[in-house]
Amino acid sequence: MGAITFGTDGWRTTLEEFTTPRVRRVGQAVATYLADEGLEGPVVVGYDARESSRGFAEELARVLCTNGFDVVLPERDRPTPLIAHAIVERDLAGGLAVTASHNPPEYNGVKFIPDDGAPALPEVTDAIADRLADPDPLPEAEHGTVREVDLVTPHADAALELVESITGDVDLSGLTVAYDAMHGSGRGTTDDLLSSAGASLEGLRCEQDPTFGGGAPEPSAENLTELADVVTDEDGPDLGIANDGDADRIALVTPERGFLDENLFFAALYDYLLADDSGPAVRSVSTTFLIDRVAAAHGESVREVPVGFKWVAEAMADGDALVGGEESGGFTIRGHVREKDGVLIALLAAAMHAEEPIDDRVDRLLAEHGTVVQDKTSVACSDHEKARVIDSLEERIPDAVAGTAVEDVNTADGFKLQLVDGSWLLVRPSGTEPVLRVYAEATDGDRVDELLAAGEELLETLV
Repeated sequence: MGAITFGTDGWRTTLEEFTTPRVRRVGQAVATYLADEGLEGPVVVGYDARESSRGFAEELARVLCTNGFDVVLPERDRPTPLIAHAIVERDLAGGLAVTASHNPPEYNGVKFIPDDGAPALPEVTDAIADRLADPDPLPEAEHGTVREVDLVTPHADAALELVESITGDVDLSGLTVAYDAMHGSGRGTTDDLLSSAGASLEGLRCEQDPTFGGGAPEPSAENLTELADVVTDEDGPDLGIANDGDADRIALVTPERGFLDENLFFAALYDYLLADDSGPAVRSVSTTFLIDRVAAAHGESVREVPVGFKWVAEAMADGDALVGGEESGGFTIRGHVREKDGVLIALLAAAMHAEEPIDDRVDRLLAEHGTVVQDKTSVACSDHEKARVIDSLEERIPDAVAGTAVEDVNTADGFKLQLVDGSWLLVRPSGTEPVLRVYAEATDGDRVDELLAAGEELLETLV
């Protein structure tokens, strides 16, 4: 079996390797870490909609109880952002989320969330990895206790209060939203929050299905065709919203565009927030430069960080950012827990749309700042080969890509080649899958395709 390693967002692998004994080792490592850090409060253990997740959560709870920690569990699978919120709201020692997020049903995973509710930084996950060990045999009487609690109501109340502070009033009456839960943990959470604010809901894939309908709960354009068909119909709902498997990410579908590129939504969200507030934005290295143009138009700045929401969260704390996000659909805003939250952002997106159609705001931004198109592809590469390929790539950085000179090279995360015409190409190792990611941004789709092809060609001789 492969080693237990904590990547971009926790340890994820197939169920062949994600076994009960190994999960218990993670639980013991977390318990030892918390004890060594002097953290004595309860721990929350949440889980997603996969068939195996509740059982793994209960195993983690047993290990934590054996080590003297009280544990709180949700009454059913719930979104990961609710777990992060509960840690802060209840002043807990930390939390564990059993989830493989958007990965297919044959995967599972676990992530540790520290007591500030933000994603764990490498020094924390490295410390946990160093403490991996089999738990001691269960004593006759466990020291800690386990109880089920309501994670939904406190999070919903906080989300409504925060969005109301931005909009003045959260009234979605008259707005119809088609919500696609993708059979994930957002069902009965995101849709209920929207309904409580007055929206009329049309549900798609809002039934529990541990197989996610036989696919992956990834809210990509190709996986949201039914939602797009519903929303773009002449008599369709006003807006479409989808969450990934654990509802920490969001995708939107609009009447004019169908699937809305997450980069465009990020720009629209930042522009909306800047109408009544101020502050910088934080974006990952793979996210559009359109954010920078919106910031400049408002006299604000942008901080670029490596891919992984932990880096976004860290930068938001350091710079009191107004918003932070990634092109993959993970966002949070100032005043909320520093973890991506597809439930909160669903409510905020609906409020934005009720005030002004998101398509209209995006049209205005593109007219002001220029058209931006971004896409990505993947090149298969085993985890143990990624470092070698990236190191080799350093010696092969070209002077030009697809006929355009390279102006600058950013090495914050892989290699980002910024070209003189404002377009860019990024090659970086995935932290969750055995692939290298190739991203490109330009002013039109054909140019993006050329850049992606050049990136794949650059990797051909190295992988």
